[in-house]
Amino acid sequence: IGAAILRYLGEQVPLIYCLETEPQQGEEEQKVEQRLLYPLECFLFGEDPCVGLQKLQQYNSSSSAQQCGRVFKEGETVYSCRDCAIDPTCVLCIECFQKSVHKSHRYKMHASAGGGFCDCGDLEAWKSGPCCSQHDPGTSVTMETDECVMDPGLRERAQMLFHLLLRYMTDMLVWKETYELSEELKVKEDTYFCVLYNDEHHSYDHVIYTLQRALACDQNQAQIYTALIDKEVSIRSIPHSLTQSAYRLFIPHFIMISGPEIGLREVFCQVALEPAADNNQLCLISRLMLHDAKLYKGARKVVHELIFSSLLMDTEFKRQFAMKFTEHYKQLQEDFISDDHQRNISITALSVQIFTVPTLARQLIEEGSVIKVIIDTVMDMMMEHLDSNNRFQFQGHNPDKFFRVQVIFHDLRYILISKPSVWTETLRVKFLEGLRIFLHFLCCMQGMEEVKRQLGQHVEVEPEWEAGLTLQMQLRHILAMFQDWCSSDERVLLLAFQECHRALMSCTNQPFRSEPTDSYMCKQILHARPYKVSEEPVSIHLPISRLLAGVCLCVFQVQLNFTELAEQPLRCVVLAAQVCADMWRRNGLSLVSQVYYYQDVKCRDEMFDKDVIMLQIAASKMDPNHFLMLVLLRFELFDIFNDNCSSKDQVILKQWNRLTEEMLYLIIIIAGERYVPGISHVTKEDVTMREVIHLLCIEPMAHSSLVKSLPENESHETGLETVISKVAIFKKPGVSGHGLYELKKECLEEFNPFFYHYSRPQHSKAEEAQKKRRTQEGSDKALRPPVPPPFCPAFSNIVYLLCCDIFIHILKRIFQKAAEDRSNRWTEPMIQRVCALLFMYLLIDTDVFAFSETGSRHGKSLFHFLTKMKSLPSLKAQNDMIMWNLQMFEVVKCLREKSGPVMTRIQTQEGLSHNASDKEKAERKRKAEAAKAHRQKIMAQMSAMQKNFIESNKMLYDNVPESSSQSDTAASVDSFRMDVDESRVAVGPQQGVCSTDWEAQICILCQEEQEVQAQAPAMVLTACVQRSTVLTQNRGKTLSPKGTYPLFMPPDLAVGTHTGSCGHVMHATCWQKYFEAVQNTTRNRLHADLIIDLENGEYMCPLCKSLCNTVIPLIPVEPSKLNYFSGSCAGRFLEASWRHCHGSSGLSLSQPKFSRSITEMLGVCANTVHRVGLQTAPNDLCPYVPVMSWNTCAYTIQATDNMLQEEGKPLFGSLQNRQLSGLKALVQFSAAQRLKSSQAVIQKHFADMLAVLVPVPNVENTPSILEVDFFHLLVSVFLFTGSAYNHLYLLHLLTMAHMLQVLLASHGKHTHTLPESDATLKCKIFMLRAGVTGFCVEGVKRGVLPFLRCAALFFNCLTGVPPPEELSESPESQLHLLCSYLSLPSNLFQLFQDHRDVVTTLIKRWCENTAISKALKGEMQIIRYPHKRNRLIDLPEDYSVLLNQASHFKCPNSSDDERKHPTLCLLCGVMLCAQSPCCQEQLNGEEVGACTAHAAICGAGVGMFLRVRECEIVLMASKTRGSPYPAPYLDDYGETDPQLGRGNPLHLCPERYRKLLHMWQQHCVLEEIARSLEVLNVMFPFEWQML
Repeated sequence: IGAAILRYLGEQVPLIYCLETEPQQGEEEQKVEQRLLYPLECFLFGEDPCVGLQKLQQYNSSSSAQQCGRVFKEGETVYSCRDCAIDPTCVLCIECFQKSVHKSHRYKMHASAGGGFCDCGDLEAWKSGPCCSQHDPGTSVTMETDECVMDPGLRERAQMLFHLLLRYMTDMLVWKETYELSEELKVKEDTYFCVLYNDEHHSYDHVIYTLQRALACDQNQAQIYTALIDKEVSIRSIPHSLTQSAYRLFIPHFIMISGPEIGLREVFCQVALEPAADNNQLCLISRLMLHDAKLYKGARKVVHELIFSSLLMDTEFKRQFAMKFTEHYKQLQEDFISDDHQRNISITALSVQIFTVPTLARQLIEEGSVIKVIIDTVMDMMMEHLDSNNRFQFQGHNPDKFFRVQVIFHDLRYILISKPSVWTETLRVKFLEGLRIFLHFLCCMQGMEEVKRQLGQHVEVEPEWEAGLTLQMQLRHILAMFQDWCSSDERVLLLAFQECHRALMSCTNQPFRSEPTDSYMCKQILHARPYKVSEEPVSIHLPISRLLAGVCLCVFQVQLNFTELAEQPLRCVVLAAQVCADMWRRNGLSLVSQVYYYQDVKCRDEMFDKDVIMLQIAASKMDPNHFLMLVLLRFELFDIFNDNCSSKDQVILKQWNRLTEEMLYLIIIIAGERYVPGISHVTKEDVTMREVIHLLCIEPMAHSSLVKSLPENESHETGLETVISKVAIFKKPGVSGHGLYELKKECLEEFNPFFYHYSRPQHSKAEEAQKKRRTQEGSDKALRPPVPPPFCPAFSNIVYLLCCDIFIHILKRIFQKAAEDRSNRWTEPMIQRVCALLFMYLLIDTDVFAFSETGSRHGKSLFHFLTKMKSLPSLKAQNDMIMWNLQMFEVVKCLREKSGPVMTRIQTQEGLSHNASDKEKAERKRKAEAAKAHRQKIMAQMSAMQKNFIESNKMLYDNVPESSSQSDTAASVDSFRMDVDESRVAVGPQQGVCSTDWEAQICILCQEEQEVQAQAPAMVLTACVQRSTVLTQNRGKTLSPKGTYPLFMPPDLAVGTHTGSCGHVMHATCWQKYFEAVQNTTRNRLHADLIIDLENGEYMCPLCKSLCNTVIPLIPVEPSKLNYFSGSCAGRFLEASWRHCHGSSGLSLSQPKFSRSITEMLGVCANTVHRVGLQTAPNDLCPYVPVMSWNTCAYTIQATDNMLQEEGKPLFGSLQNRQLSGLKALVQFSAAQRLKSSQAVIQKHFADMLAVLVPVPNVENTPSILEVDFFHLLVSVFLFTGSAYNHLYLLHLLTMAHMLQVLLASHGKHTHTLPESDATLKCKIFMLRAGVTGFCVEGVKRGVLPFLRCAALFFNCLTGVPPPEELSESPESQLHLLCSYLSLPSNLFQLFQDHRDVVTTLIKRWCENTAISKALKGEMQIIRYPHKRNRLIDLPEDYSVLLNQASHFKCPNSSDDERKHPTLCLLCGVMLCAQSPCCQEQLNGEEVGACTAHAAICGAGVGMFLRVRECEIVLMASKTRGSPYPAPYLDDYGETDPQLGRGNPLHLCPERYRKLLHMWQQHCVLEEIARSLEVLNVMFPFEWQML
């Protein structure tokens, strides 16, 4: 049977996969299903496969809960519960997360690198809630097991078939040319295949170019092939190869069958793991694993998925597979290191699924010695980096290979991530064996990359240092885990300590080069070997010493040579001090960088902190005098404090002072830093709390900044959440910025100015902030360290450092230098630290008189030195601290004299604090009273000066005229207000007085002032013209000049032209010079085209850096000289209109003469509006130039009104001055177009536009009133007529036509009617005659209101007549006020009554248009009124909902499962496949990405997209410009999370989303992009057109 199946495969597979050059995927799948899979399934089940599967499902229903096992794709969002997960590698897919209890817990989300699978259902991965509702066994009904036994025949057939197919697949995948195929599979004809492999080094463009040359194909075909190469890592130029067909055919079928069907899965696992018949052969799964690095990317992925869905779903088979994996571990890692693919598609990535399971990790340690295997693998890989001294040396290493080797350390961390609660003897033996191998590895690091101080000449080549520190960072958590494992068992701890000490003693690194000598100071003798850090080699890498320090905290009762143990850490500390003192400047930046990381949060817990612990251990065990003498020797200050050395070289003196500061700082740290569990009785929570307090003492900080500044444990947790609420108050952010934590006042007392984790900049900032705070509170500036917690008994001897002879001698020498006021021998930080040490001394339980006696033996007591220093002017800054120490000395002395020689430490502290508190209160009260007296004195002086001024200028006050009394003033104001109110009408015979012309303007460039006059040189406003769809009622529609546009704007406002201004004024000549300079300088700037499009005349405003592309000339307001005729003569109105169209009205279009520069600027602005609005080449002679100016004027006013309504602001009085001046300038500029343009063209346009309203001879194909936006028509008609025409009746006629438009558009949509007046009834009769039935008065009023608001804004800018005050006070739209201002009746339907003779004919004419009958029949789209205000789409409150939508997104042009970038358009809600070649489109003959193509249609080139998986907004404007922008989603700490880097739950911030809406509505997207690009100044530009 097996041979027959193989022969069948040998015949059918080539027929399906290998004959067509361009196979169709759907056809292939159909053939596979019919010819291969269905016959095999029939053989497997022995009956209809559907029936067999149903029986098998009954067997499965009796089993326990199954794991989800969904394999993650690259970029897919996964979730981890911080409360319930055993470790951070335990994750859920989005479907399981949404159905689990963890959704309400503290969770994190991040993008998967690919290659893992969902842990839902894995009991060992979760502390609670291991299953979602879908995979919970309690939700399914179980059946009796004995009724659901798998059929033996089915099992036998499955075993035979699975073995045959898996063997066939394995042979095909691992086949080499030297192998012989079995007779059944040999191909009769010789067929050759051309296979192209991707080596992961060539770029996309390079591969496309090569394919075009090799295959003679076009670019599109080459791009398709290249995408396939990237997906599969191979491509055939002829048909598919047999090799690839093997994995494409059977592995997915294995996954489908063996995944959910537990019985078949068990059979498959047995087949995959069973030993081969030939003992020399490996099992099938081992063969696939070992050949993984040679497989295609596609083959690797499905093989891994097969392992996930079968072997890793069952506990026993997972254990067996783990043993095989461990057995081949070394070979697999070697293959990975020589491979050129990423780890997420390597078989080695499966280690995280195996090594993180606690029970499995224990078994692998006991049975497979996995710790030893992993470390041996690392050692073999890094053997090439060992030097002659058996230490690592990474100079000239291969960074890529080194990076791959580092990945192996992740596996070691996975194995150690869960320490055992119960130890077995085997586990102890195997763990200690692994520890010994690990210590051998650390021996190669101990003392590696030694440095020697460079003298004379600067180092020529910077030594390699990044590799060593990177290795240290990788080992950081591993070292901590080994310590945790050791501390969990007493026997292991003791044996581990012995192993560590033995390893340290065996290290021959950094030996002494001379014999011990005796050093003398203060009758003390130290017998030690001389060593100078500044002269001999020293290394910053001491992992064994630091591991021993960590173990020593738990095993302390041992007798060792602690002088020897302290030597190496002390050298490291001294090296850091000397680098800080600029003694190693000639060694370059490499050493500075090493010292920085030595004390940085990324490394310090296993470097600097452990060195301090070792020094504290030594200080507690050694004689305090000897310890301090050793410190002085290593700091090279011994001779200086022994008065055996002197120098006049200022550089050397400066170095000595700096070293002295660092030495004193080290003593403060050793004696005062006790927040380490084991050194004092503190918990990890106490340690974290202290860290947070000192970080917040610098400044209020965001949550993410705090997290970055705190050390993480192996689970990437800092413990911040447990303590932050105890020490800080959270302040929420506004519409920008982020939330901040501010330290509680009661926690400020914990501030220690000598906190040992402060960097130098942090120390300065914290000290300055606290001094500033104390000054504001009226307290003294003495920053006293807080009382530290007591040492544990084992460390209690450290306090003797503060009262030994050498310590007193050090203090005396420093005080003596300061008292003698020799400024080059002491520094302020030195005195500050000495005072702090003195403060610490006074807190310990010693006899205070020993202090004075010791001082007398040295000549003068320190008390007298302090008294003398108090009066020194040079120590004024430290005077508060000196006074505090003197007060404390007196208090302690008095307390001890009263209570006898024995005084407890607690009583001393209470007395000190009480006395100090009283003195502090008294001092604060005295200062407050002094400040009050000072203020009163100043106020008295000011009052006297005022009186003197009035007396000396009495004549001025006497000459004030009586007419300016309050009553007269009030009367005149009232009179003026009445006059103004009566004249607040913008149109008609009662038109009010126009406001004054432009004020004198100041040029922002030359700062000269000038009046705006017609004959004066032009003054211009910066402006930006852009196309807009903010007001569109038909998104996606495009406009072109082929139809009635741009003469008639359609009512849907599909695409408009907006002109905005920042309001800054310049001379035209100044602007031209500036623009030319910008053109010249910007061309030489890197990537300037991304910010400024020079070809389109763009520039940045010189003052505010807004993006502009033209200027608007300031035109003086034209005086209004209107000749209104009687309303009873409305018939003459039509006659005058007709005559005006043909230029025979006798009304002269007077042309005021503008200066040459104003005329030139009018042309510049008009051409820009025409070019941008119609997307055409510049053309001065185009007849649409003036029309586009009128259109942009109308559209900008409509957009302004839309913005005011959206923000709920009044129509008048709400605009900023820059917006108002820009609008006014735009209206006056548009009005001037009728004077500049050809009169014939203008009259032709006027005739065409007027034909919409009244009959005009020789004008045909006029659009109906439903196809025109009447406000655009109003602006165009009024700006054409200027001041020489009757505006009032034009406005009446346009208003009536718009009302009819609103009625027709709302036909059939009314739900109720209101009582009708006579005018309403008359209007209804007109409507009935036109064939329209039913309308709503209120609906008409609502529909016509935006038209009236825009008209009021337009006439205000055109005439300058102020509006009624009520329109500036209330955001509510008040129809009667608008009608009053526009000289319209408050009941608009009265217009039909007043002009019934004329309107009757016009309504009939308007309604007889065929377009209206089509619209009423539903054959044409009708735009409703008022227009719907466009907003951004509604976003869900919880960001995980968006991620869920993105996870279900399917690319419309691609069926593969590769990573996509689902991107949401915020304007219309469409989900796009961004940044992918599969969805590229042609735009103006150029290939662009999906977002760019969509923005061109949806937003007229402007786009606002949300990249869902990256949690980032992308702003786009034109094809080549865009910028990232923070998403409106914040975590609980008020911060955004781009790229989901932190992974905290995110929620929508309505205020930030509203800010985005306003940015879009105010047309500021382009400006925001330009500003952000100006700030970023990118080196490598992003190709936005491909997004």
